[in-house]
Amino acid sequence: MFKPFIATLVTSVSMVGAFAQQAPDAFVKDLANDVVDAVKADKAIQAGDISKINALVDTRVMPHVNFERMTSRAVGEQRWNSASADQKAKLQAEFKTLLVRSYAGALREVKPATTVALKPFRGAATDKEVEVQTEVRGAGQPVALNYRLENGNGGWKIYDVNVAGFWLVPNYTKQFAPILQQGGVDGLLGKLGELNKSAAGAKS
Repeated sequence: MFKPFIATLVTSVSMVGAFAQQAPDAFVKDLANDVVDAVKADKAIQAGDISKINALVDTRVMPHVNFERMTSRAVGEQRWNSASADQKAKLQAEFKTLLVRSYAGALREVKPATTVALKPFRGAATDKEVEVQTEVRGAGQPVALNYRLENGNGGWKIYDVNVAGFWLVPNYTKQFAPILQQGGVDGLLGKLGELNKSAAGAKS
């Protein structure tokens, strides 16, 4: 359903202020190196330990992602705006769980030889929104990973990711659209809940 993209998202909370002052390409490079090093050092994460991955996401990923924007765009602005505060909170929680379980498989692909290389940056550090292109290199074929960033309060935030030519948010928008058309926001919440419970059961 979703290919790995966590490799450029992670950093420690203590470095948030420093990263906020960086140019966007340097910001992405440091995040990439941090997560690769963290995964290489933790065999439980490599094995797909969901509790470890959740901790990684909560403490290191989320401070650098505009997850509300990501979720609202995946759901669709009209549906999102008409949702209640409770529905919005549940949508973000279920969407996060869906992505975290995708991370579990993605992290197994991080090997001792894995590195992340930046491609030439074509934007300007003063831009409010930019795209940063990278390439993950390891034992197999390199995988293109591109990131859409916004520069607002708190520095650079990731709001979409492209894996091998496919943008994450539009991909989920297409998957969610027929579910929303048939059952609305509650229908989508029910479907996400089923998927997450099924994945949890398969792991246990």
